[in-house]
Amino acid sequence: MSFRTNDAAIDEIVANCGGDLRGALKALLLVNEHLEAELAQLYAAAAHSGLAERRNSVLH
Repeated sequence: MSFRTNDAAIDEIVANCGGDLRGALKALLLVNEHLEAELAQLYAAAAHSGLAERRNSVLH
């Protein structure tokens, strides 16, 4: 992702939070928390199906 693309994304996130930087950070933290939980579920599903034990794991 390029620097300009990052700036545009940041501007959009802040704008969606009414210009509130604290609100934007809170929203990003919530999204990150959701993504971490989703990743944990994927790893758990992979471990359950035996994918984590394979050398050519698709998750890592």
